[in-house]
Amino acid sequence: MRIYRFVWRVLFILCLGFFLNVAAFEQNSNEGYQQLIKLYQEFNKFRRPGGIDGVPDYSQSAIQGKEKGLDSFRKRLSEIPHKDWTVSRKIDYLLVKAKLNELDFQLRVTRPWARDPGTYVDIIAKAPYANTPLDDSTRKNLLNHLKAVPKILEQAKVNLTSVAKTLADITIRRLERSDGVNQGEPRRDVPPEGVIGWYKDLISRLKQHHPELLADADQALISVKNFRDWLKTNKPRMTASVSIGLDNYNWYLKNVRLMPYTVEDILGIAEVELYRTLTFLRIEQHRNRHLPGLEPASTAEEHDRRVREAESLVRSFIDEHDLLTIPDYMPSAFDTDAFWIVRPGGKRHFWEEITYRDPLNNHIHASIPGHRFDGLIQRRNTHPIRGRYGDGGRAEGWTFYLEEMFLQAGLLDDRPRTRELFYIAQLKRVLRIPAEVKMQTGELTLEQAIQFLIDEVPLMDENLARYDLQIYLRRPAYGMTYLAGKVQFEKLLSDRARQLGEDFDLGKFHDEFLASGSIPITLIRWEMTGLDDEVKKLW
Repeated sequence: MRIYRFVWRVLFILCLGFFLNVAAFEQNSNEGYQQLIKLYQEFNKFRRPGGIDGVPDYSQSAIQGKEKGLDSFRKRLSEIPHKDWTVSRKIDYLLVKAKLNELDFQLRVTRPWARDPGTYVDIIAKAPYANTPLDDSTRKNLLNHLKAVPKILEQAKVNLTSVAKTLADITIRRLERSDGVNQGEPRRDVPPEGVIGWYKDLISRLKQHHPELLADADQALISVKNFRDWLKTNKPRMTASVSIGLDNYNWYLKNVRLMPYTVEDILGIAEVELYRTLTFLRIEQHRNRHLPGLEPASTAEEHDRRVREAESLVRSFIDEHDLLTIPDYMPSAFDTDAFWIVRPGGKRHFWEEITYRDPLNNHIHASIPGHRFDGLIQRRNTHPIRGRYGDGGRAEGWTFYLEEMFLQAGLLDDRPRTRELFYIAQLKRVLRIPAEVKMQTGELTLEQAIQFLIDEVPLMDENLARYDLQIYLRRPAYGMTYLAGKVQFEKLLSDRARQLGEDFDLGKFHDEFLASGSIPITLIRWEMTGLDDEVKKLW
């Protein structure tokens, strides 16, 4: 009996010790995870430029402060124990690490405050978009913005010490001329000529509604013009390289985008995708050779009717085929990217040529179930890390995948000429990659890259080609996210389908993917499938 009691006491003590150790482990794990959340929240505040009264501080001392602060955040991150965490928490750790790497890349490589005059124009460009007349709140905000403009641009002249001439040219053109795309601007039948034109437009409206703001608006316009003149005068001395080089590009893909591909991998993928897309386009065109072409809408009313019909078709197709869940909080209708405009000479940019013929491609990509739909889902994500994260490869990969998914699922079975438009849109997204990469390696100038897209993509025009490629030159590794993200998504879908076999459900898969957050697909794949072959390279 004594032996029996002794054995039970020993077992009890061992079990108690085990549970106490588990409890201690869980407590330590939770404490470490809370440290990670706290670090991420602090870093999100830290990485923003400081400043006073709407004037960001990009001075040399401020940048040095960012460099020292980044070292401190990295040290803190390295001291958080995470090896025994769950997969989901390890993913959060990698997300925080990637954000620190992103700031490191800005400080070491892109240095937009010193290389890119457009950085400062980005800050002051939207002030004249204000609708007049103004209420008290917007009037106060506009006044603050106008007062900040001269200070921002004077600071720019001091900070821009290693400007790339191409980026100066882009900025001068933006100040003086409409880009012919006007995305993100208020809708105007005749858009003002560049940022300077928008300030003139604001002044003309303030004369009627708010003459008390005219003095500050006039001074802001003078400052913008002076900055333009300063760029022109100093441009001969702006000799820094606009290209970041292959090594920096590869570092960014791995350490910030968390992609399993090198530049060489993505160029190879793009080459195969080019062959496939162009082949399917030519087959489709041959198949439809006796059919009439699609005529662009001729009025705003007709264009709007086509957009609404396209959205109704997409929604009914999603419901009929259980492709994903449309939450109740979604609006009954989404806006379109390609709003109606009649440009001088009847010219249209690439997306207007596509969308005025049939809005389906653009509406799927940009609205439902693409960016606007996805954005509303992600804004409801309350997770302290994922809910405040956004990844371009995930966002653009999803929307590019959707285009082909709907094509293959049968949405366009009775719209043969629209299928051609889908392949043309795919071709454009594929050919961005060699254009972007070759600009970043110095093999192509911006003008050469623009001409390359015009020559290779049907319906392409100079304005849209320039608009896109300028973004990719200023934001390296953005243009390639469309195809790289789509290929990653297709790999994830294939892995999950092989795991589940007959139990795989496409609609549920889409829902699960959207619920994972706007984080790199490499991490979503790890969480959804348990496959860690890609993630191992990130540690």
